[in-house]
Amino acid sequence: MSDKLFQFLNLPRQLPKAVPVAIRVLGYGEISGDFAPPAAVGQAERCLDCGNPYCEHACPVHNYIPDWLKLVQDGRLFEAATLMHETNPLPEICGRVCPHDRLCEGACTLQQGDFGAVTIGSIERSITDEAFRQGWRPDLSGVVETGRRVAVVGAGPAGLSCADRLRRAGIAVDVFDRQREIGGLLTFGIPPFKLDKTVIHTRREVLEGMGVRFHLDVEIGRDIAFEQLLADYDAVFLGTGAYTFVDGELPGRELDGVHDALPFLVANANRLLDDQPVPPALDLNGKHVVVLGGGDTGMDCNRTSVRLGAASVTCVYRRDEASMPGSRREVGYSREEGVNFLFHRQPLALFGEQGKVRGVRLVHTEVGTDTHGRARLQHIEGSETELRADVVIQAFGFRPSPPAWCAEYGIELDASGRIRAGGADRLPFQTGHPKIFAGGDNMRGADLVVRAVHDGREAAASIARMLSELPLAAMACVA
Repeated sequence: MSDKLFQFLNLPRQLPKAVPVAIRVLGYGEISGDFAPPAAVGQAERCLDCGNPYCEHACPVHNYIPDWLKLVQDGRLFEAATLMHETNPLPEICGRVCPHDRLCEGACTLQQGDFGAVTIGSIERSITDEAFRQGWRPDLSGVVETGRRVAVVGAGPAGLSCADRLRRAGIAVDVFDRQREIGGLLTFGIPPFKLDKTVIHTRREVLEGMGVRFHLDVEIGRDIAFEQLLADYDAVFLGTGAYTFVDGELPGRELDGVHDALPFLVANANRLLDDQPVPPALDLNGKHVVVLGGGDTGMDCNRTSVRLGAASVTCVYRRDEASMPGSRREVGYSREEGVNFLFHRQPLALFGEQGKVRGVRLVHTEVGTDTHGRARLQHIEGSETELRADVVIQAFGFRPSPPAWCAEYGIELDASGRIRAGGADRLPFQTGHPKIFAGGDNMRGADLVVRAVHDGREAAASIARMLSELPLAAMACVA
């Protein structure tokens, strides 16, 4: 029997070498590099090649993980990259930002046996990066152009995924975005130490090489009427994301020094893109920072604050560490970089002096039960404390911000502002208007990048199906 079948016994789980903490906190470069090809092969050989792979099932896009791990083992780099792209239009991005510990790697059989999961995410990004470096690009030589045209509104992960799949179906694609670069929150929300922006630039080159056309600094409803898109294109996909931050409605939130997470991260991203010095509003040098919230956005704020020179960073979360919605990897990175965590603390109010924030009033929490016996977070009477803060960043999540023109075109919204799509008598991801499809955070609410990728991919399949079944004259009638 081959020793490779027992590679997991001989070779432990390993991650690519990380930049030492003392160095990485001085800048915004990605903290870990790619595996060298031999290391990627060795880690891939740890895979048990399960007959019914849990990793594939746990992946929202259902990547063919054992299959491309086998191709990596055999040194078939381009074939591995091709297979990755069959299910995931953005593997190099998902390999960096997915919470693998809660998805594919968390479901790995080796993880269940305490041998350490196969390093699926690191292999995914390493193989894609190397394939790009060696010149691999999607092969569209067999694509037959259909003469159909689709407009994609939003160049975030859902929009990019949709554009990729539409081009593979022979459909011309124009992507419109109000920002100056593609990527949405991939570019302007996720800090470069998690996702270097050269990765986004490479993906743009790949998509443009496939024939995707980008129209940036263009806002639909301001620069181009939405009605014009419906008139000019056979279908429209809406991937407008979720940019409305959740207001915790804490007393004192109007004080100077209180930031909401997304504007804070976007402002720093724009500064870095323009290679500008730190403006006064982002100058955290020597300041005590408190971040409220335990999701991945909160972790991004933690680690950005460290790099902006904060004297201390404390992350406050109302439940225990196991209940935190963020990636365990990102929590670990925050700890390594000096962030303190306070669990079972609920913010009650912000207080200040002379219009500037000076601290957060907290109460200890515990999990109790309500009158119906259901678990409920409760405040512990008499446990209120005050935590010093020169800066407070509120990271309570995001909600969709659907365009004002949605109702005008039969696009239904739920009570939370999410676009309703799919259902009876509709194709998956089709809205109440037959030519308009939607997916990603504007339909789900704030969620994972990989789920937005899934939605864009599947919406493209629905669009292609609709366009293949309807003659051009019929499409003109529903404009």
